[in-house]
Amino acid sequence: MTGDEPFITAVKPLVDAMGGDMLPPDEAGPEDVVLAWEGVDVVAVRLPQLADSLDHILAAMERRQGRPLADLDRKAKQEIVRILEARGAFAVRHGVETVASALGVSRFTVYNYLNREKGV
Repeated sequence: MTGDEPFITAVKPLVDAMGGDMLPPDEAGPEDVVLAWEGVDVVAVRLPQLADSLDHILAAMERRQGRPLADLDRKAKQEIVRILEARGAFAVRHGVETVASALGVSRFTVYNYLNREKGV
């Protein structure tokens, strides 16, 4: 390699956090994002489908909490819903259902948390 290792090392945590995969730029498909370093294509990033991203985000939140999201108290679950809404989780098809399942609550409860956050 030609000095691009620091670049790959720098972007890997971001790609991992998004649930993406890194691959050689010549293997990039039309939906992949090719990243260049000093004018040379270095790595391609294959982003996950939005639904897969939501699962990845939920798993990361669970790891940060150190326990299943369903085991959190109501206030913590409301905070999780607030964070997920800010990240666009509920724009994903079946997003409310996926989040409700992860939190161990009903869809109705997730909608209540969302409405509470909006001051409805």
